[in-house]
Formats: sequence, structure tokens, C-alpha cells
Amino acid sequence: MSVKNLFSLEGKIALITGGSRGLGLQMAQAMGEMGAKVAITARKANELAEAKAHLEKLGIDCLTVTNDLSKFDQIPGLVGSVLEHFGKIDILVNNAGASWGAPAEDYPDEAWNKVMDLNINAMFFLSREVGKRAMIPQKSGKIINVASVAGLSGNPPGMATIAYNTSKGADINFTRALAAEWGQHNINVNAICPGFFPTKMANVLIERLGDAMIARTPLHRLGGDEDLMGTAVFLASEASRHVTGQYIAVDGGASVC
Repeated sequence: MSVKNLFSLEGKIALITGGSRGLGLQMAQAMGEMGAKVAITARKANELAEAKAHLEKLGIDCLTVTNDLSKFDQIPGLVGSVLEHFGKIDILVNNAGASWGAPAEDYPDEAWNKVMDLNINAMFFLSREVGKRAMIPQKSGKIINVASVAGLSGNPPGMATIAYNTSKGADINFTRALAAEWGQHNINVNAICPGFFPTKMANVLIERLGDAMIARTPLHRLGGDEDLMGTAVFLASEASRHVTGQYIAVDGGASVC
């Protein structure tokens, strides 16, 4: 197989959660440009409509499903909608996530539960559903979990996001555990650990700490609009067929300092 074909996603179906904006939309576009048909899901129908229009303008076949992943009983219906429309799911990108800032000693119960429900529980329930109904029966699949460099360490001063850090650390070990269990089904499970990207969730922190973040990053820049595309395509394609249970930090080198 040529290298070009190794990276091709022609004929593949990708489901991306949190795909209406930010990193999710960036990855949906990348996979669509490489030939995949994409299903994107998020809570807000208007943002999904805007994302669909953007993707279709690029010639990408896109299905949108309005869904709140924190309502676990909606997950089977989400998977059913994608399977009914496209007939299969080859790639699952668990990108949807939440954060909440507060000192650990004052961290609200509802905040902890909200972050854990979306960042851990929903990811497991959706992966289980896609695995059981699509990937295990077809004996192939690629699962990409969007973790974070916050799951690799503690926080610098000024960041009090203990639930987010804890959940992203769990995401990484979930990736290892599922990869070990589902390798027998020819399913690759890997994680991407983004650093700081200008997204709706991160912008508040970037406004306060952006200059300090850039100063302690070897490449002296934040993540940009195209910086997850190549990594996502690699992990979704046959180019990574012998890679599983791993994480890739896409952070300008910040996590090595």
C-alpha cells in the first residue's frame, strides 16, 4: 500500500462528538478532506447547522445529530441515527468535554459530577455502544479519545481545574485499558493530548495566562486552526494500524518542560 493510501479515509464513516466547533470541527474537516463521511454531534442545533454548512461547502458529506451526551439514555439513539444514515461507523472521536474552575477545597459537587459525567462516563458509554453495535461486529475500528496535557501533570499557578485534570488522566488510562481489551477485534484505541488551543472552553484561561503559557512552550505559540488535523488523520487511518494504547501530546512541547 502506498503512503498516500495509508492516510486515505475514502469510504470511512467518522463520528465526532463536540463536532460543531473548535477542535471537534477541526478534526471533522480533516477527516472529511481525506475522504471520510462525517457525523457530528453537539447540544446546540444552530451551531451544528453552521458547522454542516461549512463542511458541505468543502464538499464533505456531513450528518448532524443534536444530542446531549450527559443524558446517557440518548446515547443508543445517537449511535442508531448514524448507523441508520451511513450503515457503519469506522472512526469514533470522543471529543466532547467540559471543565470547571474552582479551588479544590471549595469545589462544588455538581461541578465535579458534570465534568466526570461528560469527560469519563459518556465517553465510556458511547465507546461501548459503538463497539458493540459497529466496530466489534465488523472486526475493525479506530477510536480517538481527546484527552489533554492537563491529564499528564498538575496545574501551573492560577489554574484550579482539579476535576478536568483528573478526568483527562482517566481518559488516558481508559485509552490504554480499552486498547488492550479490544485489540483482539482489530480496533485501535489512541488518545490525543492537546495543549492550549484558542477554544471557547480555554479562552478564559488564555486571556489570563496566555503570555506565560507561550513563554514556557518551546515552540513559543499556542495551538492553531490546523494543528490537530494531521494527528487526527494519522490516528484515524491505516497509517497508524500498528499503534494502539498510546497518547500524542500536541502542545508545542510544553509538556516536556
